[in-house]
Amino acid sequence: MLTSTEEDYIKAIYKIAQYQGDKTVSTKNIALELGTSSASVTDMIQKLSDKQLLYYEKYYGVSLTKDGQSTVLKLLRKHRLWESFLHDTLGFSWDQVHEIAEQLEHVQSDELIDRLDRFLGNPKYDPHGDPIPNSNGSFTFRPQCTLAEVKEFHKELHITGVRKHDSGFLQYLSEQKLTPGKSIRLIAVNHFSKMHTIKTDDGSEVQLSMDIARDLLVKTI
Repeated sequence: MLTSTEEDYIKAIYKIAQYQGDKTVSTKNIALELGTSSASVTDMIQKLSDKQLLYYEKYYGVSLTKDGQSTVLKLLRKHRLWESFLHDTLGFSWDQVHEIAEQLEHVQSDELIDRLDRFLGNPKYDPHGDPIPNSNGSFTFRPQCTLAEVKEFHKELHITGVRKHDSGFLQYLSEQKLTPGKSIRLIAVNHFSKMHTIKTDDGSEVQLSMDIARDLLVKTI
């Protein structure tokens, strides 16, 4: 059994590793992600290493063990199913569900989560487009890339999700009607400012910064 704080650390390490594309995560980045001190991170890393959930190499960083990966997948399954329930059944907006699911994900009952999954119809993706692990820890992946990686102009694109769940970011996308399921076309990219001009499915033109383009996931239709 892990404490909720220990689970938060494990999930933060996984999240950082996924975002940066490197399995090894620095203690500095963990501290920044969780808003805590380097000393606290070092203490927790030792605890999690003792529980064989992390590999730790001094001055290099940490990575998840096989048991650590399994623990994270269970957490993600719970978190993303709760997000889906809050959004699809209770009507919370996609910028509200993350913080509430952060609290609900620490529920320990596997039976509850399995029943929740069946109640929701075994969804494959949560409201942010993130894949939901099944009871065996397997994902359903789909071909997608960030808007920043798109090279062809005027081609129809389908918004599949986002790479970060910051509420302000999600609220902005909602205001611009850039939510999963919507269609857009990349019209132009300013080579100096890196602003991306897109056309939405209602014909409106919207300019997005490079930061937003890097965090908006799309696939070609």
